[in-house]
Amino acid sequence: MQLPNKNEIKNLKNYYPVGCKIVLDYMDDQQAPPTGTIGEVTCIDDAGTIHVRWENGSGLGLIPGTDQFHKIQ
Repeated sequence: MQLPNKNEIKNLKNYYPVGCKIVLDYMDDQQAPPTGTIGEVTCIDDAGTIHVRWENGSGLGLIPGTDQFHKIQ
């Protein structure tokens, strides 16, 4: 897995700012929240992981390009 560069991280942070709401469409992980779970972005780290506080209490992060999710406008 190749880490995103600084410009890609900046774009992620602009598109998914802290506090924005997202919906999980698919995550291949036994610990994943159910499909359709809504969460709030808490931060994006230097590896490009989008950290989320899910409505079910989970804190599992999203990996862009691997996990499927969308932002609530």
